[in-house]
Amino acid sequence: MSGAPSLGWYRLLMRALTPFSGWVLDRRARAGKEDASRRHERLGQPDRRRPEGCLVWMHGASVGESLVLATLVEEMAGQRPDLNFLVTTGTVTSANMMADRLPSRALHQYVPLDTPKAVKGFLDHWSPDLAVFAESELWPNLISATHERGTPMALVNARMNEKSIRSWRRRREAARYLLGCFNWIGPADERTRSGISELLGNKPLDLVGNIKLEAKPMPPDPHELSRVRVALGGRPVWLAASTHSGEEGVALAANAMLKTRHPNTLLILAPRHPDRAGEIEKLMKRHGHSWARRSLDETPDTSCDVWLADTLGEMGLWYSSASASFIGGSLVRDIGGHNPIEASQLGSAVISGEHVASFQDVYDAYREHKAVSWVDDALTLSEAVEAIWEIAGPTSEGGMAAVRQLSGGALALTTQNLLDLLSEAEGEA
Repeated sequence: MSGAPSLGWYRLLMRALTPFSGWVLDRRARAGKEDASRRHERLGQPDRRRPEGCLVWMHGASVGESLVLATLVEEMAGQRPDLNFLVTTGTVTSANMMADRLPSRALHQYVPLDTPKAVKGFLDHWSPDLAVFAESELWPNLISATHERGTPMALVNARMNEKSIRSWRRRREAARYLLGCFNWIGPADERTRSGISELLGNKPLDLVGNIKLEAKPMPPDPHELSRVRVALGGRPVWLAASTHSGEEGVALAANAMLKTRHPNTLLILAPRHPDRAGEIEKLMKRHGHSWARRSLDETPDTSCDVWLADTLGEMGLWYSSASASFIGGSLVRDIGGHNPIEASQLGSAVISGEHVASFQDVYDAYREHKAVSWVDDALTLSEAVEAIWEIAGPTSEGGMAAVRQLSGGALALTTQNLLDLLSEAEGEA
């Protein structure tokens, strides 16, 4: 690895932790955060055969990045049908999604732990011809080992918030080495372009744009969507999506206000971290709300105030079921908001708080197209929901107009650069 002291210490630490890898994975599996039956993949011991021919390896952290990678796989396969694809992610939810989304010439594996041993086993087995990392997945051992083998590398849809950029500035030598391993970097926004350029010693970088804006969401299962709509029974419904601590109370208070004017109102409450369901139940009980819990396969009856959607991988189902969606992480500081695009793609109008720094470019476009209602408390949230119900607020069509303005052909540009990298490598072979 490079001479950066922090990277050297990191490598030594990960080597020292290697004997404990199995124990850590077993503990995570008991908590539902790992697939015990595929533990060997995380240890760099794949049991699936490498396909013959050219193999493009793509890696992303979780569901959002997986959608970007699945879209890139579809685009590249359309232009090069001879290619094979390996997609790695780190979460159980993304693995399940990839099983449904990837085409026949693509397969999914869990990313290896970032220990030298697991990384070596993974790379020895798969020997990719091109390595593509999404957004900000900068695992030092994985990146450096891939680079040292001479594999061409790309960082696509690169996104860093201001906090991440400040953090990398404190480890500037490590950042310069890791980012310098990539043959091509496609920044998703101006903040990231400027930040990475600075970390690379003011190296010129072109702004590519955000592929997430063009990534196709996973459509909800039609049978499950039908079941949900039957359960909703035509009631006025709204969604509080990806909420964090401090936001559920605001949503519940807004729902109580709505029920004074629309007694049959139902709130679908989908916290960002479903393991907070117990905490949220105590909050609902304290405020006198009645609820049904999705993880227990409960459905709301006509007297139910809230459907607690404490599951993973079902946001498409909820966006498709609610005409109005409050996007969480935006009423509290230090989160930076969450992406509103899936809501628009699936027909739900967007409501948000003002704290959206992580997606500022997206929300600026939404603001320009009058595609978002801005709220700061329970009263303004209830009024925003009601305005959408009464066709007097923002619409999903306005959101999609903002998306079209933002995309700027990022998918086509990224696809072409990846294919060019691959062609150059094949020409040198």
